[in-house]
Amino acid sequence: MKNHHRIATVVAIVSAACAPHALLAQPADMPVPVAAPAPAEPGALPLYGDKTPGRAAGENWSLYFGRDYNVRNVTRPTLTPVLPDPAKATGAAVIVAPGGAFMGLSMSHEGWQVAHALADRGIAAFVLKYRLLPTPPDEKASGAFIWQKMSAGLRDPDQMPTLTDPAATEDGLAALRMVRANAAKWGVDPARVGMIGFSAGAMTSLATVIAAKPGEVPAFFGYIYGPQARIAVRDDAPPMFDAIALDDPLFPSRGFQIAQGWLAAKRPVEIHGYQKGSHGFGLGVPGTTTTMMLDEFVAWLSMQGFLTKKVAP
Repeated sequence: MKNHHRIATVVAIVSAACAPHALLAQPADMPVPVAAPAPAEPGALPLYGDKTPGRAAGENWSLYFGRDYNVRNVTRPTLTPVLPDPAKATGAAVIVAPGGAFMGLSMSHEGWQVAHALADRGIAAFVLKYRLLPTPPDEKASGAFIWQKMSAGLRDPDQMPTLTDPAATEDGLAALRMVRANAAKWGVDPARVGMIGFSAGAMTSLATVIAAKPGEVPAFFGYIYGPQARIAVRDDAPPMFDAIALDDPLFPSRGFQIAQGWLAAKRPVEIHGYQKGSHGFGLGVPGTTTTMMLDEFVAWLSMQGFLTKKVAP
């Protein structure tokens, strides 16, 4: 990677040689993750208590560039609250869904760092470690495996990827229920609980929106470098903040078709197409306007009224 300030997700790292209809050979300069002990996850709450549906336990943690954690083979999903200083809390809450091709999660780059940045701005954040498709435990073997799965699942940039995981959607819905059920304890307004997702996390946020029952839909969501293919939009679709770099190699520009669907459904949507940033820019690539993304997201939330504190009667 030329820019070590941008620690991309597994998706971003293996997408550097993306073609319009298929992925090419795995790039020779792809950074190699180093297996690492699982880090402390203070405050992480089991999403389903002691009874977790799904596969056998056994997570594989690794580090990119010695500092950015990635996890694979998640079978016990968790939600980690990162709460703002009560003095500046707005009452809004955002569930943060990292990306990683549904086979890994970029926990530092697109999870904890994003959550702390939101909390610094008065927004309660909750990092969702959702269930993943299984991969080989060995790091080298898993890289080849993930590359093959991505190549099969990202054939047509004009269509939504076939690479998905329904368990991730179930976990998104469960995370919404958990935050709303504990709203008083965490100082948030249950009517102002939304999501923000990155890459596969963006797809998870979108799938959560689509799957939610009426009255249980996220109040809003950030769709950060997700695929831009058009979809059918529900009548009660929440406001969407759609951001992507126009030089994204994984989801090459075909216009903002998904946003066009929101407009056609007469639902609120805002679009940000950054000139540069590639895929996986997280909180931003230094020297590009992607560094403004989170502040633009927060300004958009404010414009929608989601950051306005309720006045006690």
